[in-house]
Amino acid sequence: MELALLYSGGKDSTLAALTLDSFYDVRLVTAHFGVTEDWKHAKTAAETLGYPFETVELDEDIATDAVEQMHADGYPRNGIQQVHEAALEAVAGLGYDAIADGTRRDDRVPTISRAQAQSLEDRYDVDYLAPLSGFGRRAVDRLVDETLDIEVGPSETVPKADYEGELRQLLADRYGTESVGEVFPEHEQTYVRGLLD
Repeated sequence: MELALLYSGGKDSTLAALTLDSFYDVRLVTAHFGVTEDWKHAKTAAETLGYPFETVELDEDIATDAVEQMHADGYPRNGIQQVHEAALEAVAGLGYDAIADGTRRDDRVPTISRAQAQSLEDRYDVDYLAPLSGFGRRAVDRLVDETLDIEVGPSETVPKADYEGELRQLLADRYGTESVGEVFPEHEQTYVRGLLD
């Protein structure tokens, strides 16, 4: 069975791919808006790991709406949630048997409710999987420490292909550079350089 996994090149989506690999033909898919070329970071990680890779370009209006929401809220949660839901919709429409993401049990954003998952499955005749949904951050970190070679650092400096880079860029373009720091709290990201020997 073929599965499309939303992929950022970070530890969670990589661990999700490795978890599902025994059961599915996994293809890593990065959703982007064409604003930056951050998606290339995910492509490099996918190639290093030996997974097939593709991108799906989302309508820039989705990003614009998300940026307006984030600016109005003063935090990124609702905007990122909107983008993640749109990305899952786009990937569900690609014709795979199953779709997945790297959301964990303790993620505050993005999250997919049981009702949202069932809706995706019913409308697209696809299985939705969140293989890390039973894993907390500590469990994920322990598995990553034993399995992956990762780069860790501030979100604005670590190469990655999640939605944040493009949303940061659009936020700066629309509301000024200072707005990025006002909306996005300081936090760390990861980028997968490969598997540990």
